[in-house]
Amino acid sequence: MNESVPEEQPVEDEERGSVAEVARLAIRLGFTAFGGPAAHISMLHDEVVVRRKWISEQRFLDLLGATNLIPGPNSTEMVIHTGFIRAGYGGLLVAGVGFILPAASIVLVLAWLYVHYGSTPTAEWLLYGIKPVIIAIILQALWGLDRKAVQSVWLGAVGIAVLGLYLAGLNELLLLFVGGFLTVAVRYGRAKIQGKGITALLPWLGMVSTGFLAQIVPFSLGRLFLIFLKVGAVLYGSGYVLLAFLRNDLVVNLGWLTDQQLLDAISIGQFTPGPVFTTATFIGYVLGGLPGAVLATVGIFLPSFIFVALISPVVPRLRQSELLAAVLDGVNVAALGLMAAVTWELGRSAIVDWLTLLLAVVAAVLLFRFKLNSAWLVLGGGLVAVVYRFWAS
Repeated sequence: MNESVPEEQPVEDEERGSVAEVARLAIRLGFTAFGGPAAHISMLHDEVVVRRKWISEQRFLDLLGATNLIPGPNSTEMVIHTGFIRAGYGGLLVAGVGFILPAASIVLVLAWLYVHYGSTPTAEWLLYGIKPVIIAIILQALWGLDRKAVQSVWLGAVGIAVLGLYLAGLNELLLLFVGGFLTVAVRYGRAKIQGKGITALLPWLGMVSTGFLAQIVPFSLGRLFLIFLKVGAVLYGSGYVLLAFLRNDLVVNLGWLTDQQLLDAISIGQFTPGPVFTTATFIGYVLGGLPGAVLATVGIFLPSFIFVALISPVVPRLRQSELLAAVLDGVNVAALGLMAAVTWELGRSAIVDWLTLLLAVVAAVLLFRFKLNSAWLVLGGGLVAVVYRFWAS
């Protein structure tokens, strides 16, 4: 690129690559991205900001902030954003499909085993070694992003406050909005933000689940698709929020699943790589076989492709507005505060003995000092756990 071009450019001026390179990265992440959304985003950051330099730290932060303000699985939408920036609408499509398909395929196999043998294979031995490595990966991403996002003492205070309030039980979406609003209020004062229409950035905030399925009805593939389409279009938050949505529709209102089946589906989504929303693949297969798995998966992820296609071209222009840039700054540090809180919670369950502590420390050294690729570290952590378990037994 010409050296005179500013670092932060409109999307249309980003250096473009090929659809094929986007597909290769997305598929690899789809097979190796264990640990939930925070870990997925950290691995994506390592690949597209640190290693490939497809986008800048600031662009990544802005995308993260914007993604947190729309429904759907955040890490999947971040991968889709990256694909769009690198290779246009073709990149958008293959990035999302490449990231989702490996996890959906694995979940489909596990669903087949579940239906035919009545149980799901466990992956405790794999997670034992992977989880502490994931903690190191997230910490590396937080270190790099924090240095870019925390531009003042005030923004640092917002991030720390969000971390504490999330751990105290406050809703993550509320904390994101409050972070953005307070940053604008402090930076410009109340008089400057009156009448500016900040809520115009949140066109989907008013979307709520209306409970349009209120009675037990026979199973149908069409209704299954609509349920998951609705969930994908309105759901904010984590896999536990997904659990609440699905239980209301599929267990309480329709009676298609039992509580135990739903918990089994959520656990499968948690320990397989890629997005937790592939829980939909499992449920769809249990209820409707292969057609049900396909329709449920397409339904829950389709809104993410649409939302990203709508907002991704607009995000750089938000940075050019003084007011909207302030909103992004506040949302960005709030999002990092949430990531830090999730890291703390994950760390408490991941680092449980001398071996997991050793894996976390070694992974951190390899990441910070030697910049080793995070995908190899994830695989290495799992391999060490397998060898240790066999040796110990």
